Amino acid sequence: MTFDELKEKAHSLPLKPGVYIMQDAQSKVIYVGKAKALKNRVSQYFANLASHTEKTRAMVSQIDHFDVIIADSEFEALVLENSLIKRHQPRYNILLKDDKGYPYIRLSREEYPRFSLASRVAEDGARYFGPYASRHSTQNILDALRTALRLPSCRKKFPRDIGKERPCLNFHMGKCDGYCRSENLKEQHDEAVAQAVSLLEGRFKEVKADLTAEMETAAEELRFEKAAEIRDRLRAIELLGARQKVVAGSLADTDVTGFFRGTAKSCFVVLHYVDGDLAAKDMELLETPMEEDEEEVLSSLIREYYGGRTRLPKQILLPCELSDQVPLTRMLSEQVGYRVELVTPQRGAKMDLIKLANQNAVEEVERATTREERQNKLLEALGKMLGLGETPRRMESYDISNTGSDDIVASMVVFENGRPLKRDYRHFKLKDMNGPDDYASMEQVLTRRFRRYLDGDEKFNTKPDLLLIDGGENHVRVAQRVLEAMNLDIPAFGMVKDDRHRTRALVAPDGREIGIQAIPAVFALIGQIQEETHRFAIEFNRQQRKGRVQGSTLDKIPGVGEVRRAQLLKHFKSVKAVREAPLEELEQVVPKNTAQAVYHYFREDQGSGIRN
Repeated sequence: MTFDELKEKAHSLPLKPGVYIMQDAQSKVIYVGKAKALKNRVSQYFANLASHTEKTRAMVSQIDHFDVIIADSEFEALVLENSLIKRHQPRYNILLKDDKGYPYIRLSREEYPRFSLASRVAEDGARYFGPYASRHSTQNILDALRTALRLPSCRKKFPRDIGKERPCLNFHMGKCDGYCRSENLKEQHDEAVAQAVSLLEGRFKEVKADLTAEMETAAEELRFEKAAEIRDRLRAIELLGARQKVVAGSLADTDVTGFFRGTAKSCFVVLHYVDGDLAAKDMELLETPMEEDEEEVLSSLIREYYGGRTRLPKQILLPCELSDQVPLTRMLSEQVGYRVELVTPQRGAKMDLIKLANQNAVEEVERATTREERQNKLLEALGKMLGLGETPRRMESYDISNTGSDDIVASMVVFENGRPLKRDYRHFKLKDMNGPDDYASMEQVLTRRFRRYLDGDEKFNTKPDLLLIDGGENHVRVAQRVLEAMNLDIPAFGMVKDDRHRTRALVAPDGREIGIQAIPAVFALIGQIQEETHRFAIEFNRQQRKGRVQGSTLDKIPGVGEVRRAQLLKHFKSVKAVREAPLEELEQVVPKNTAQAVYHYFREDQGSGIRN
C-alpha cells in the first residue's frame, strides 16, 4: 500500500478499542500496539511525520500494510496485545531479551514420568511448571526436588532398565529409592511424583501434613528407620519450599520492581519479598529505549515479565503510575485466579523499597557498561534528539560576559566525546563595541572564530559537529546567520535556561524547542557544558578587570606599554612592589630607560604626596 492508502485506511477505522498490527512488505509483524480508539491512534502514525521520533519515523517507513482487531474493551485489547507481542516478537516493540528465556520444569508423559529442565512450553502432552527466574536457580529446584523425594536423576529408562544392573551410588547414599531394582516400585514412584507436583504447585502444607501423618504411623508401628527416613524427607521438603518461593515468587508477599535508564544500557529489577524478608533478586539488562517514556517502558516490561506465569505475588510495587494499570491489574489477576494488586507508593516504607530496587538497577547498569559505551550512547541520543545526521563528537559552546561597556569578553569551551577538552578552550576580547550588545558580541566572536578556521589558523583548525550558544532563539539565529554567510554547514542550538538558571531545553534557529529532561544523562551533559562555558567567561572577565585596575598607574608612565607593564607585574606581582623597587632591580626586568622612567615617576609622586 502507498503512504496515502495507509493514511486513508487509518482514517476509516472505527473509534473503538482494539489492536493494530503493523507489517512490512514481507508480511512480517514489526509492531503491535493497543488503542482505546483505533482511528485516533493509528492515524497519528501517518500525520505530521516531522513531529515523530526517529524510531517512529523508521517504523512508519517500513510499514507496507496493517491489520486491526477490534476488542470489546481496553482490557481485552491489552490482553490481545500482550499475546501478539509474545508470539511475533516485533522489532519495534520494547522486548526483554528473547535469548534469555524463562525456564520451565517439564514432567514427561510416560509410564514412569520424569522431571527435566525446558526452555519453553511445547505442545507434546507433557506438563510444565513455571516459568522461573533463571536456569541456574531452576536447576537447583529440580535437584532439590529429586533429592527430597528420592527420584532418579540417572539416564535409565523405566520399566525398560528395571533389574538390568545393580543400583548406583545414589541409592546407597540415600538420594534415590532405586527404582532400577527388581522390586515392583511403580506405586511408590507415582506417589513421589504426585508429591513433587503438589510441591511445584505450592501445596507445601498438604504434602507436609501427609508426610507427618505417615511418619507418626511408622513410629507407632515401631518402624523407626522408616520414620527417620520420612523425617529427613520432610526437612528436605521444607528447604525446597523456601527455595521454590525464592525463585518463582510462589506465595511471595510482595514483588518490588525498579527501573533505571542508562545511557547505553537500562535495567529492570524485581526484588522478591517472602514473609517480609528479601529473598531474591531478578534483573534484566536491555538496550536503552531512548524515545519511549518510563511509563511506557515499564508497562511493557511488567507485561512481559509476569505474563504467562501460573503464580504471582499478591502485590507488585511499581516505581511510577501506569496509564494501563487498571486493565493490567485485571489481566494478571485473571491469569492466576486471585487478586494481584499493582501499587505505586508515594512515601513511607514501600517507597524505600522502590528506591532500593532502583538503586540495584543503577548498580547493574554501571557494572555492565563501560565509560566509553556510556559516552557513545549518550552522544548518539543527543544527535537523535536534535535530528542530526551524525553523532556530535566535538561540541563548541559560547557565552558572553561583560561589566558595562568595558571588559566585554567571550568564552569558547570545547567538549569532545562528552568530556571537556581544555587545551582547545579559547577567550575573546570584544573589539570596537559601543556598549553591551550580546547579539553583536556573539556575531563578532563567531565571525572571528570561523574566519580563522577558514584561514587555516592552527589554533582554530578543527571544525565542530555542533554549536551550543548560551542564550535563546535570537542568539542562535545570530549564529546561524554567521555560519550561512561563511558557507559553513554546522548545526547550532541555543541553551534555554529555567528560572533556576539551569538549561531546560535546546532551541533551534527556527524557534523549535527540544526538551532534554526526558533523558537524564543528556540533561546533565548539556547542563555541565552550559555551566563550564559560563564559568570560563566569568573568570576571564574578572581577570580583565583586575588587570585593568592593577595596571592603571603603570599605564600613566611614559614608555610603559602593555608588554612592559606585563613584565613588571609578572616579576613584582603588584604595583606597590614596583613603586618600592630600587632602580637596580627595575633595570633587571625592563630596559634602563624604562626602569629610570618608572623609578623617577614614583619618586616624584612620593615627593608630591600622591598615592595610587
